[in-house]
Amino acid sequence: MAKVELKQPIVQEVSGLLENAKTCVLVDYRGITVDVDTKLRKELREAGVTYKVYKNTLIKLAVKGTQFEELSKDLEGPTAIAVSSEDVTAPARIIAGYCKNVDALSMKSGVVDGVYYDEKGINVIATIPSREVLLSKFLGSIQSPIANFARVIKQIAEKDGEASETAEA
Repeated sequence: MAKVELKQPIVQEVSGLLENAKTCVLVDYRGITVDVDTKLRKELREAGVTYKVYKNTLIKLAVKGTQFEELSKDLEGPTAIAVSSEDVTAPARIIAGYCKNVDALSMKSGVVDGVYYDEKGINVIATIPSREVLLSKFLGSIQSPIANFARVIKQIAEKDGEASETAEA
């Protein structure tokens, strides 16, 4: 069997992984311990992120002609890819958390919703909270004025109730 025939299923696997992906982050994992890698993989899996190591040439073949094609220029040295089709910031956010404590781990670049980000850009993306957190903060900020208004109305009603009770007496 020729080498091309052996590589084709792997290229198709990577292509399938990227097919519905919203985010792909390239990670340099050189020098991390097995313990750290296991914890990282577990946390990424729980967040719905697929994290795998492939040969750079196979990733290049898989991203060719896709929204992730710009990542090809960063495919040097050991590379893992973190892919998410749900939470666009999850891969960068989780990996950045590990990068703070593990010097050997770093993000090379990434594509989020079709936009390429270099190392600095993907680190900025990592600071954005998840969609759920942003929605809860937004709803809290909307709810706060309404709750304050309701308290004021209640206080006015209670005050008017006291005033009318004293007027009746």
